[in-house]
Formats: sequence, C-alpha cells, structure tokens
Amino acid sequence: MALDVKFHTQFSAFDRTHWNTLKGTESPFLRSEFLIALEDANCVGEGTGWKPFHIGFYENSQLIAAMPGYLKKHSYGEYVFDHAWANAYVQHRLNYYPKWVSAVPFTPVPGGRLLMRADVNRTEVLDAFKQALDLLAHNDISSAHILFPDESNRMVLSDTELLQRDNVQFHWHNYGYHVFEDFIEGLTARKRKSIRKSRQRLLNHGVSISRLQGQAICHANIIFFYQCYRDTYLKKSGHEGYLTLTFFEQLFASMQEQMLIVEAEYAGKKVASCLFFFDHSNLYGRYWGCLEDIEELHFECCYFQGIEFAIEHGLQTFNPGTQGEHKILRGFEPTFCYSFHKLFQPEFNTAVAHFLNRESPAIKHYFEQAKTVLPFNEHMSQKLICNK
Repeated sequence: MALDVKFHTQFSAFDRTHWNTLKGTESPFLRSEFLIALEDANCVGEGTGWKPFHIGFYENSQLIAAMPGYLKKHSYGEYVFDHAWANAYVQHRLNYYPKWVSAVPFTPVPGGRLLMRADVNRTEVLDAFKQALDLLAHNDISSAHILFPDESNRMVLSDTELLQRDNVQFHWHNYGYHVFEDFIEGLTARKRKSIRKSRQRLLNHGVSISRLQGQAICHANIIFFYQCYRDTYLKKSGHEGYLTLTFFEQLFASMQEQMLIVEAEYAGKKVASCLFFFDHSNLYGRYWGCLEDIEELHFECCYFQGIEFAIEHGLQTFNPGTQGEHKILRGFEPTFCYSFHKLFQPEFNTAVAHFLNRESPAIKHYFEQAKTVLPFNEHMSQKLICNK
C-alpha cells in the first residue's frame, strides 16, 4: 500500500510522540525541541528565507517516516555552496529560488534526514520520497537538496537518482583515552610541546576556564553566552547572527541536559563563552563568542576543553564545526561528509552531474592530503593503521 505524503508548514503539525519514534531523532539537532525552537524564536519562517516545509510519510494516518525541510529563498546558512548553480539559472532567466532543502538550519552536522521508524519497509519509504520529489517539481520549486545526511542515510540515498556531492570536515576521535594527557602523548614531540605551551601561556596570563553542563548551567550563563555570540557576529559580519536569544533560552528550558558551556574569565571578569551539545556518544561544538581577544583562547575553549570533556565522559567523536584546516594540527582528522541534489530541469541536473564528477576527485585528493599532515607520532599512527 502506497504511503501518504504530506507537507507541513509548521513543525507542530507532527505528533511529538510519533516523531520521537523515528530513528535519528536522538540527535540533539533533530529533537522536536530544537526544531520547534527555531520556529518559535522566528529564526526560520517569514522574512528569514527559511520557510518550514517538512515532509511526513503516513500509513493509515500514522507517521512512519519524515524529513525536516525548508523552502529556501537564498543559499545562506547551509554550508554546502551552490551559488554558481543559482547564477547559472539567472543567466538563463530561470528561477533557482525557491528550492527545497532537507537540513537543520545553520547546523552543518551530519545526521538523519530521511528519518524512519525501525520497523518500516525502506522500499516503500523511498517510493514515497520519489513521489514527494515529483510533487515539489510540479510546484515551481527548482530543486531538492539533502544536506549532511549521516552514513546510514547516505547509503539509503545512494539508491536514488539524486546526485551525491562529497565534502570534508575535521572530527576528533577517542581512541580509548583516559585523560587529556593520553591524547597529548599520541602526538609528535613538537605538537605536544606546542599544545602544552599554549595552554600554560593562558594560565600564566591569568585566564581561568570553567565547564558547566546540564543543571549546573543557569540562565545568567545563557545571557552571557549570547552577549559573546552576538558581539562576535557583529564584529565579523556586521549583523547579530541568525540565532536569537529567545532561541537559546528556549533550548535552555527544554534541552539543558544535553548542553555544555565553556566560559573564560580574565582579570576578574568573564571574557568568552562557547556552547556545545552532546548525546550518548558525540560532542558537537557549535557556537562561540568573545568580548576580548586573547591569543590561543579560541583554541582552548572550542577545541581542547571539548576534547577533555569528551574523554572524561567516554564520548567517541567530537565534531567542532565545519571548515578549518587548522583543526588538523590539533588532532582533528579529515572525515567525509555528503549532500545529495536533484535539479528538476534535466539539462541543469546533467550539468551539475558533470561538475560533481570533476569536483569529487579534487575533494578526495584534499582528504588524502589532509591525512598526511596529521600530528600523531609514529607509534600512534601505526596504532591507527592497525585499528582500521
């Protein structure tokens, strides 16, 4: 029996209990609380260029699969860059926007996108997904894009006609470390010395760092974090950022148990803060801001404090955010991430396919090059080879 396909312009159209039965919704960014907060705080919706357009797949009125989705009027906040594709449409006097994107807004973290109940027939869901694409194509939408699906979703989507695009992020992996020093000992002597020196320099400078998680976080910590986040955005881009204080306050009220805040204090006052999320096996570095520029402080708060937390709590992976080759020298390894695309104009879809065929070898070469400059010493490098 064919599944019913429904498009929802508000996340509240989903039954939260049914949503939470879908595989993948254990991720902090796919929790109903996170997606609802984006809408409630007007981070998405009218005037933002992100119009909620989620897909639900139903059997006998029961939700059995879903995709978080948005109609986009621009390509900002996605971290998968398709501006050249949009320009090609303009040059041919065609509209690239709106396009439909399945993603978590402003969150380039691999995770579930085609979310399914564990007991469903995957073939039926894929057939319904193809039907959803046809409905999008017949409603003046140029294209469909699935951004940062996790590996299990990548394998599912590889069975469709969508075009796969490769990219690279840098993640830290826990190789059974018991303390931060275990991690340091696996690095080259030069890198060990550099990290120890940078951390000691902050201490000598009088900077103190604190980590707060779960119930130890109070509303004042959220207010201070947002002040840092907003001011840093203003300095860098001239605007206050996509995410609002209301959004972070709502997450504090509903997801506090999955939040970690790192704060830095100097000369008797707080000067920096960053916000992480975590689940049973992963740490996600997301948002950072500082009120005073202090050398090495960003690396300490956003990377080394995260690594220490992951080791202490037995977390297997630390995703510190997208981009940045500087992460390699601090123990973060290149990791493939993906997106999938279908342009509903056949000629443009073919042109993008040719482009991706040329781009993919360059991405793979970049991945291999990054692996050659990892900071691990010979003993650790051999251990990693054996583990793989």
